[in-house]
Amino acid sequence: MTQLPKLDAKRALPSLYQAFIRELEESDFSGEIDVTFSGRLIAATDNSVYQQLPQAVLYPVNEADIQTVLKLAAQRDYQSVTFAPRGGGTGTNGQSLTPGIVVDLSRHMNRVLEVNAEEGWVRVQSGVVKDQLNDALRPHGYFFAPDLSTSNRATLGGMINTDASGQGSLVYGKTSDHILSLRTVLQGGELLASEPVDLHQAQTLSEDDSRIGQLYKQALNTCVGMREAIESKFPPLNRFLTGYDLKHTFDAEHNTVDLSRLIAGSEGTLGFVTEAKLNITPIPKYRTLINVKYSDFQAALNNAPFLVEAEATSVETIDSNVLNLAREDIIWHSVSPLLEEVEGQVMNGINMVEFASTEQTENQRKIDELCKRLDKLIKAKDNKGVIGYQICDDLESIQTIYAMRKKAVGLLGATKGARKPVAFAEDTAVPPEQLAAFIMEFRDILDEADLHYGMFGHADAGVLHVRPALDLTNPDDEVLLREISDKVAALTAKYGGLMWGEHGKGYRSEYAPKFFGEELYQELQKVKAAADPYNQFNPGKIATPYKSDAALVSVDAQKRGYFDRQIPIETRDYFANAMSCNGNGLCFNYDTKAAMCPSYKVTRDRRMSPKGRASLMREWLRLTAEQNYNAAKQPDSEVSWFEKWRNQADSNGDYSHEVKASMDKCLACKACTNQCPVSVDVPTFKAEFLQHYYSRYPRPIKDHLVRSVEVTAKIGAKFPKFSNAIIKNPLSNFFLKQVVGYVDTPAFSVPNLVKRWQSSEFRVAEPEELAQLPVEQQRQIVAIIQDPFTSFYEAEIVHHFAQLASRLGYQPVLIPFVGQGKAQHVKGFLSEFKQTAEKVYAYLSPLFDTEIERVGVDSSTALVFRDEYHHVLGEKAEALNVQTVIEWLQGKAEHLNLDSSHRRYGLMLHCTEQSFIPESAKHWQALFNSVGLQLDIVKAGCCGMAGTFGHERSNLKESIALYQMDWAAAVKQYGTSGITATGFSCRSQVKRLEGKRVRHPLEVILSYLSQ
Repeated sequence: MTQLPKLDAKRALPSLYQAFIRELEESDFSGEIDVTFSGRLIAATDNSVYQQLPQAVLYPVNEADIQTVLKLAAQRDYQSVTFAPRGGGTGTNGQSLTPGIVVDLSRHMNRVLEVNAEEGWVRVQSGVVKDQLNDALRPHGYFFAPDLSTSNRATLGGMINTDASGQGSLVYGKTSDHILSLRTVLQGGELLASEPVDLHQAQTLSEDDSRIGQLYKQALNTCVGMREAIESKFPPLNRFLTGYDLKHTFDAEHNTVDLSRLIAGSEGTLGFVTEAKLNITPIPKYRTLINVKYSDFQAALNNAPFLVEAEATSVETIDSNVLNLAREDIIWHSVSPLLEEVEGQVMNGINMVEFASTEQTENQRKIDELCKRLDKLIKAKDNKGVIGYQICDDLESIQTIYAMRKKAVGLLGATKGARKPVAFAEDTAVPPEQLAAFIMEFRDILDEADLHYGMFGHADAGVLHVRPALDLTNPDDEVLLREISDKVAALTAKYGGLMWGEHGKGYRSEYAPKFFGEELYQELQKVKAAADPYNQFNPGKIATPYKSDAALVSVDAQKRGYFDRQIPIETRDYFANAMSCNGNGLCFNYDTKAAMCPSYKVTRDRRMSPKGRASLMREWLRLTAEQNYNAAKQPDSEVSWFEKWRNQADSNGDYSHEVKASMDKCLACKACTNQCPVSVDVPTFKAEFLQHYYSRYPRPIKDHLVRSVEVTAKIGAKFPKFSNAIIKNPLSNFFLKQVVGYVDTPAFSVPNLVKRWQSSEFRVAEPEELAQLPVEQQRQIVAIIQDPFTSFYEAEIVHHFAQLASRLGYQPVLIPFVGQGKAQHVKGFLSEFKQTAEKVYAYLSPLFDTEIERVGVDSSTALVFRDEYHHVLGEKAEALNVQTVIEWLQGKAEHLNLDSSHRRYGLMLHCTEQSFIPESAKHWQALFNSVGLQLDIVKAGCCGMAGTFGHERSNLKESIALYQMDWAAAVKQYGTSGITATGFSCRSQVKRLEGKRVRHPLEVILSYLSQ
């Protein structure tokens, strides 16, 4: 057979960097130093098209750590060592990518240090995430105003370094407009505390013989001395980002100099921002969103000035391409009632017009006036393409619409075909009144190249995000990227705008000299030289030091597509669920209550995320292709144990081990499959990888035990008391934990399902037998498709479902257990899993053309039939049609009238159910309400069990930590008698850590029926 080769990735660092790292390890640096290939690879990409492998990644714990790094770097021997700061990695132009050392401030330096609501400011470390900050400010009645589509993972340090803005910038401005002071570590470890100082004080500071003094001196020479040239060159735009912001560093009105204005937007080229004091804005008490609908997108753009005139807080726009992608995404379930189609019309564009104020009367006046004007326009003979509008005046609806808008970036990556919309010229800014004309010419450029694209953005500020669809694994499309980039740069200049209106320069820095002109660009170079004379900080971005021979980075820099094209097309297609990752990083969402991704949330290690795993997998595929190994083909057969152990002994330095370490922490919860806008499916390619990996290396014993759980559990459940005595004793526990690596094995149900079933005189029948019944009788039957978890370890749930079905007038019939193969898939026994799927399909096939409904009691395993089975059986798997409990109960129990005494319960959905059928929560809530019970939908992340994950000793720490994040508080709030959970693994986790069992929601309903 063809055996997976050992993959010796190139790891050796240049001698200069090796020496630097050695000295840093011996210093008082208290953070983490990662020189592993996988760790460096994770920092090699961001949300752009570029890929640049760094020499190391540093994770400082505090400001002193950064000072230690930069003091060492200032020594003569290390003045060629280069650095780039990194936050959320959301940059679309490669701002944080470097061939030097990445300094990631997001892992540890992420605390909100102080909130002063009385004076209206907050102090934060630069690794704080934007939404995290707003969560901390909300109880005080404030928020941090600049809003980003990536606000759930973008850090304040990144926002400062790119001077980010977003929705509502006409009212709220940019990040730099909210900076009161910064703490920045400069070259040599000097600490700059910058805030506005009067001109006299700035002159005094400039006389100091230090890096700080030189920076003040140059700021005075340039920002004050060149004032007239600066004023004439900088365009009068809301989005004034230039990097460096020479225009606003000197405030002529107040006669002050503020170096924070130079640092904001500098992309880490002048120093490392560690802390910021920011002003904060009162949360508007009154908010209304008017979604204006258009027959075409150009009409939406033409209409934008009309909406801006209405004194709106913001005007956001979305084109038909993004709308159509949203219609196909899981998010449309919540959005569609708020964006209803107009009868007889096709909605091909929308403008989202928000009015926000602390004064209700004034806010309502603006809303009423706009609605009157819109009504008049819609009824007019020439309606300017306006076909209708819809008002959202509750916060939940407004947030739902904006969630769709924020997801737009990722949704574009879901475009079908090899060409995907990519970021490289997508934050152009022109005067708002010129936007429609500008976009028409922009479209001409793209149409001439026969390219599809998606558009969305801030019509009020003249900023539109345009993403042309390119296949950068095709060298011709890479050339096309350069051609379009050049044309767009020229087009923005023609309309008096900027090519980089919102997302920074990064690899587009090469356009800076032409934009600024020789005189002003030299001033940028002088600022760079004053702060960073040796060009160590993010070299090539923004500007090079004055009179140095250094070069700017280029749009033509190495891209991800260059590496991806080295992977055979067949392999790329086979692993599309990994290759599709476009780097948008939604999986880095800081919110622990979000379903995706538990392993990242608990480790804060980006290798343990869908994006991280996809990146590692892509490189693994590239390296295997170099060795002529076909990863798109399943291994022919297993090599001998002796051969595998010999490989293990000679496995040092195999990159496959680093990939496996990442995969081992995946909980296989499937949240990424639907929560990721481009549907990166980690559990699926994890299973594929494990199958290849174990063709070379021996499997642990626990994997074989998990694989055979359906066989062994079926046997053990026949004699539950005896089986429990065998597995639940100190000696067995010791053996399982120390030798096998398995902890807290669940106990078999006593009595078992067979005895419970017999006592109730419910029916057990083969599919063929049921298929012979008359149609009318079939319609009264609900067939229970067993899973190994509830049937053998929680038999009471299956029995309770049967009792509830019987009370509802149905005849519950238990289909004999044949298995499902979920555990086989999770552990990468794919050949066996396929055999199991085919066996189950054949066994259940007599039911396919019947009127008999099929239900799986455990939601997670019921969904195997429509996910994993679909991968191996194709479309024919749809015939299985196994429903979850709540899907089957829809419309069947509303007539019940329970004496509930208005008891309130909390519902926690299994992760997989949250991702595949998120509407389940509302269906349960509606069902409870219909029978007089109150059910709260508890928003929480993963419980930490996730099938077998939480039972593995190596994962125990993470499993418990995940439970403590959200579940522990919810269980405490409602009590174990008040919490309901749909997942077997979730209930197992609560029982393990709380010592008490929680119920399935169907049991709650049944309990009232039985009273």
